[in-house]
Amino acid sequence: MSVDLGLEGARALVTGGTKGIGAAVVGALREAGARVVTTARTVPAGAIEGVHFIAADLATAEGCADVAAGVVDRLGGVDVVVHVVGGSSAPGGGFAALDDAEWFRELNWNLMPAVRLDRALLPGMIARGSGVIVHVTSIQSRLPLPESTTAYAAAKAALSTYSKSLSKEVAPKGVRVVRVSPGWVETEAAVAMAGRLAEQAGTDYEGGRKIIMDSLGGIPLGRPARPAEIADLIAFVVSPRAGAATGTEFVMDGGTIPTV
Repeated sequence: MSVDLGLEGARALVTGGTKGIGAAVVGALREAGARVVTTARTVPAGAIEGVHFIAADLATAEGCADVAAGVVDRLGGVDVVVHVVGGSSAPGGGFAALDDAEWFRELNWNLMPAVRLDRALLPGMIARGSGVIVHVTSIQSRLPLPESTTAYAAAKAALSTYSKSLSKEVAPKGVRVVRVSPGWVETEAAVAMAGRLAEQAGTDYEGGRKIIMDSLGGIPLGRPARPAEIADLIAFVVSPRAGAATGTEFVMDGGTIPTV
């Protein structure tokens, strides 16, 4: 972003920062002058200049503890935390396909990393009287697809409710907590999914995109969001220019949610 966001020297943690939205957020914050630590389960192929990397499985308590300690070790503390890590591996087939293991997997991937890292890093923010936390939720929390996203949507809804409650608790102590809720975003994984659907349907990539958009009830904008668009929104939200934004949810879904 060409606008000065006042993030020069800010210390930031971005989870899930090697692909998709997370990688775009890392790039946007670095461009704005922030010092960034990011995480994923595996070390990326190429190092990113000025970005510290911690390999950890954030679906585990041990992985979250390693990242929290690593952030303090590398940056001396943190001013901005952006929780991007998440996703779903649950099978299709509706509620009956979801056993306890699938439910716990979705919660441990989409809710608990934020809970654990916030618990570890918030005390430092509160002691300084400043900080920003962004929880990346999903419009699935309001627009679940019964065939395939029930557990994921429920986990994201839990994250959203947790985020709202946390914002009310820590805003008087100088820490802002905000949610960013994307719709369908054309990440590498989304491109691969559209390709698979296109192949199964005997159509081209644009046809595969349309299948996904139709499953969501349509996207009035006519296309999915781009990772850089979500990242630019997050970079603004964590900046002093959005200093009065807390406890709210910013939706970027191309108009997918059809209600007010």
